[in-house]
Amino acid sequence: MSGAIHDYDYDLPQELIAQKPAEPRDHSRLLIYNRADRSVRDDLFTNIGRYLPKNSALVVNNSRVERCRLLFHEEKTELFVTKAFDPFTIEAMVRPGKRFKPGTRTELFPGVFAETLSVTEDGLRRIRLSEEIDSDRFEPFRYTPFPPYIERDESLAGRYQTVYARDEGSKAAPTAGLHFTPELMQRLTGAGHPFCEVTLHVGMGTFAPVKTDRIEEHVMHSEWFQVSEEQAKNLNAHTERTAVGTTSIRVLESMRTENGQFVPQSGDTDIFIRPGYTFRHTDHIITNFHLPKSTLLMLVSAFIGLEEMHRIYRHAIEQRYRFYSFGDAMLLL
Repeated sequence: MSGAIHDYDYDLPQELIAQKPAEPRDHSRLLIYNRADRSVRDDLFTNIGRYLPKNSALVVNNSRVERCRLLFHEEKTELFVTKAFDPFTIEAMVRPGKRFKPGTRTELFPGVFAETLSVTEDGLRRIRLSEEIDSDRFEPFRYTPFPPYIERDESLAGRYQTVYARDEGSKAAPTAGLHFTPELMQRLTGAGHPFCEVTLHVGMGTFAPVKTDRIEEHVMHSEWFQVSEEQAKNLNAHTERTAVGTTSIRVLESMRTENGQFVPQSGDTDIFIRPGYTFRHTDHIITNFHLPKSTLLMLVSAFIGLEEMHRIYRHAIEQRYRFYSFGDAMLLL
């Protein structure tokens, strides 16, 4: 069990960072890893039903990505809205910073102004708008918040949403779910793998680098989640669970139980899953390939072990798998 940040580093050829998703969605590649015999297999995601354990339910995050990136002045000015305190007051990452000093009033477009109230330790601005943030007047300036390693292409905005996304609030997509099509979901459900929905709004912390030399010193970001009464009932109906993505894992592992049963709940979770953690409610994982030194890579290492994580990542690189948000997936059994 390692707590040194450099142990979670690896070298990735730039050309393996996927810039566009597979077409169709479920024709991305799938690496299958079995903890029991440490075997590695290669296939397509559309064939995932061949490998899922019998009667394993699929737990998915139904959060929808919001168009929270606002660009003005021919894209020279940016507000990336991270939080709305009320219809007029927001927290945002800004560019350029000199235009948003406390006390300044900036015209975003004709007749609409942003007054900078304060700056946080992280450089985020608290801003008072002269127009409600949900106003249609902002619509021409809204863009999808693609990750920084993907070249922006608004024609792909729909592909940066899961087909089951419904509750808007995420700053990034729960990307493991991007591989599912309605047809594949129907096929899996018919084969005894029902889908159980939960909600976790992915925050900007998902991109936050670990800046400490020891991972246990890292302060984990918090994200809001919710599990309704119906969703808790669905989860309780299945004892074998495959979590689709790290966000679904965060919900499952954060949930309270009463007498061994999940109960409806909502709130913030700052759970940090790293080697040494004992999984309570997650039996198997579907996930994409993650950035070096990221907390997501630490979560995977907690599930399969640090050495095995590096082994299957080396295999994926040798086999030219595509990495990150629009890349391929792995099934960890």
